[in-house]
Amino acid sequence: MWCEKIFTTLKKKILLFCVLLILTLIGCAKRGSISGGLKDTIAPVLKVSFPKNYTTDFKGKTIKLSFDEYVKLKNVDKQLIISPPLTKRPQILPVTASKSITIHFLDSLQTNTTYSLNFGQSIEDNNEGNPYRQFKYVFSTGKFIDSLSLSGTIKDAHLKKTDAFVNVMLYEINDKYTDSIIYKENPRYITNTLDSAASFKLDHLKAGKYVLVALKDLNNDTKFNPKTEKIGFRKQYITLPNDSLFEIDLFKEKAAFKALKPSQTAGNIITVGYEGSPKEAQFNLKMGSKNLNAIVTQVPKKDSLQLWYQPIKMEKTAVDSLQLSVSKEKYHQDFNFKIKNQKVDSLKITAIQISVLPLGERFTLNATLPLTKIDVSKIQLISKDSTSIPFKTEYDDLNLALKFDFQKEPLEKYKLKLLPGALTDYLGATTDTIAFKFETNNSSDYGNLRLNLENVKQFPIIIELTDKNGDVQLTSYSENSTQIDFNAIKPDLYTLRVVYDENKNKVWDPGSFLEKRQSEEVLYFPKDIDVRANWDVQQTFNLKK
Repeated sequence: MWCEKIFTTLKKKILLFCVLLILTLIGCAKRGSISGGLKDTIAPVLKVSFPKNYTTDFKGKTIKLSFDEYVKLKNVDKQLIISPPLTKRPQILPVTASKSITIHFLDSLQTNTTYSLNFGQSIEDNNEGNPYRQFKYVFSTGKFIDSLSLSGTIKDAHLKKTDAFVNVMLYEINDKYTDSIIYKENPRYITNTLDSAASFKLDHLKAGKYVLVALKDLNNDTKFNPKTEKIGFRKQYITLPNDSLFEIDLFKEKAAFKALKPSQTAGNIITVGYEGSPKEAQFNLKMGSKNLNAIVTQVPKKDSLQLWYQPIKMEKTAVDSLQLSVSKEKYHQDFNFKIKNQKVDSLKITAIQISVLPLGERFTLNATLPLTKIDVSKIQLISKDSTSIPFKTEYDDLNLALKFDFQKEPLEKYKLKLLPGALTDYLGATTDTIAFKFETNNSSDYGNLRLNLENVKQFPIIIELTDKNGDVQLTSYSENSTQIDFNAIKPDLYTLRVVYDENKNKVWDPGSFLEKRQSEEVLYFPKDIDVRANWDVQQTFNLKK
């Protein structure tokens, strides 16, 4: 009997232990979860290819690549670079995740040619997106693989930042080569900087003589479109083999001048869009046999000009159209366009600086109509104690801007008063009394920057300070001085660049492929210059490369 009691007690203890064990395991399960291990960071591995990589005597139309895991393609149209280029891009399947990729050529392959398919970072594993970086498949339709190579760097000829995904191409110099080939034909060899934005390497090249060209190919056709695309080139032919490291400056060519169809935008304004530079272009506006004396101005921030003429009362003439002749150098174009009665603008004067005039700026007035007369005897500039301040004016007729130069004092209040008749527009209307009040800040609110330039190889030079967006904030032009002062400037981080102005036109000029002319040289100071309020900054810039 007592044995039965002992057995029953033991059975209960075992049952209680099992229950406690189960509850403990459940509690542990609630507190944590089973880990999946370390995150997969390993790229896919190519197990086998048919035919094998670096094969010769390739005669087929299809290549198959098999990997050790499921892979997917990402941006393959942009990432895959085929050299030499094919007229028709190959078909690449599947578009979904798979352990194999098939490349089917839709174009005929050249004989005795080494082909390179650089997939960039377009092949990724399906789970974590780890890319198979710069995977390259190479084959030859001939007896051997060409083994020469060419390396170099790309930089923008004018901007500090260089574009990514720049094509670098070699055109073979043979009896079929002409300079126009870059507009019409594919290159012999091609690679792409992808997102490195700086370096390039062309592999598997054959010996020969070539032209080296870089192209920001916006429409992916391997042809140069000068209206929209940047180009760079080496003026001298390159002979392979060659172990030199080449640098190519990328630039947007200056478009040839062309006027677009004009239109009437007011009762006294014809607006004409343009391409290229309108500088020194001639505009002749006529109504029948009568010449209309037109004043030409620039539309702010647009590639358009405005032609201002005396309003025509349509009810007094049977003519309902005007003729415009535009010419510049060898360019000439005639336009005929309809006009109608429209409202005529009136003269209004506004100030660019509303209340505060920075010490380093000129006080500027904008006019809504071209001015033909400025009577300074009817303009008064006085300080807060009613002292008359001497001044000089400069009228920018292209931008309808009247600028005032005078000795500005810090923490001063000014009043500019235009008496009746001070300004006359091209229609003969004059201004009434107008007054503008503005003041200056303390000089301690601004900084001063002195630049000392060393090893300037030639003059003149353009010195520019740009902001973080690359927009020019301050500029200076030097024909002989190596000490440049920018005084009373806004505190900011500035980027400094110097342009060798070879043609002395005071602007940077890009190159031209057909003229075999490189862009004007631009040098950047390697670091931003920090100008702070109430600071005097001195900075030395050695221009020796």
